Amino acid sequence: MAQSTDPGQDRAGSARRVFKVLAQLAVTGLVTWLILERLGPGLSELARTAPRQLEPRWGWITASCGMLATGYAFSGWIWGRMVEDLGGPAVSASDAIRTYMVANLGRYVPGKIWQIAGLALLARARGVPAPIATAAAVVGQAVALAGAMLVGLPALGRGGPDLSRWAAVAATIGVVTVVIVPKVFRPLLRLWLRWAPGETPEEVPISALKGFRWLALYTLNWGGYALAFWMLVRGLSLPGGLFDVGPAFAAAYVLGYVVLVAPAGLGVREASMLTFLAPIMGPSGATLAVVAARVWTTVVEVVPAGAFWLSGFGRARHGRT
Repeated sequence: MAQSTDPGQDRAGSARRVFKVLAQLAVTGLVTWLILERLGPGLSELARTAPRQLEPRWGWITASCGMLATGYAFSGWIWGRMVEDLGGPAVSASDAIRTYMVANLGRYVPGKIWQIAGLALLARARGVPAPIATAAAVVGQAVALAGAMLVGLPALGRGGPDLSRWAAVAATIGVVTVVIVPKVFRPLLRLWLRWAPGETPEEVPISALKGFRWLALYTLNWGGYALAFWMLVRGLSLPGGLFDVGPAFAAAYVLGYVVLVAPAGLGVREASMLTFLAPIMGPSGATLAVVAARVWTTVVEVVPAGAFWLSGFGRARHGRT
């Protein structure tokens, strides 16, 4: 016997599906516009500042893109492992990477909460409870910042008078101590979670071993980012050794992150990196490296994230038909 259907329910379901598709398109358009709005000036500045005699080494540039993309994927894998460490379900590497990178598109919207909110929403579709997804995102950002400080410490220590060098060292030691001492990390994390959007857990199970493991993984991750940036600098035929150029990239990220209103650290990160790199490669070379880095990081992050977003969009529609 055929099951009767309610025309009103069918119309409501169709309207919800249409609204969801339109909302996805609107979000896609908004994020795309925000990215292009920030990328456009960088491209024009890159064309203006690039020396006429510059001969790019495309092998190095291609390798730097591959290394950077690997770093982004590794960040997603770490997030998946953190979900499990915090009591969530096992997340496959492919699902963790895809979810994390699509959520990263939220970094291009002003404010630091959109990446966390997007990650919690997308993770929920993968069976991860929203509180655990949010906690993993917040803890991950805190530990990643500590890892970046460790990698960027040489650059932070080189800049300014002795007082600022000691301040950089003290700040790095303080952040690392917070991460690996649960009695310090837990109350600070509870305070941070109050500002996180959506549902958050009442308590996050953190141990010294987990904190140390996460810090080691994120420090390795940031070592990969530093190596990728040095490869880019080599590809642009600019001077600078790995242990001079790489830490500058990590240190600039730290300074760009702490300014909450700067989307993806825009402006603050560039100014900081220019300060770190100018003594190594001169003002013009540093300007070229800084502008190229903005274009490079944006393209390498957005292209695969956009592909993941669109492929997920297609599978979701196919699953409803």
